[in-house]
Amino acid sequence: QEQLVESGGGSVQVGGSLRLSCVRSAFTYSSNCMAWFRQAPGKEREGVGSIYLGDGRTNYADSVKGRFTISQDNAKNTVYLQMNSLKPEDTAMYYCAAGRSLLSHWCTPASEKDFHYWGQGTQVTVSS
Repeated sequence: QEQLVESGGGSVQVGGSLRLSCVRSAFTYSSNCMAWFRQAPGKEREGVGSIYLGDGRTNYADSVKGRFTISQDNAKNTVYLQMNSLKPEDTAMYYCAAGRSLLSHWCTPASEKDFHYWGQGTQVTVSS
């Protein structure tokens, strides 16, 4: 039973853009904090950014600030990750995750342990 389904990954050249989508199933509707993580080959998984669904507050890793934007479409039960000005170091498997945060400013991608539902991942490859 898939609860989070990512899509939108692919191959793009340096400086290009991609938009990833994460569709949430009803099973995850109790979650109010959505995040994107990524894992490059040979590296640990790292948080990219998060969004608190209640007020839309977002939080980003320093490495993607100003280039990546997370948004939500409640009617479609979908969270997006818009990635612009892509760099080779953005190459990774990108994962969507869902958790529950008591307060808006506690919704961050700092710890994987805060997220209970995960998607299967979508690959992003940036070539020069």
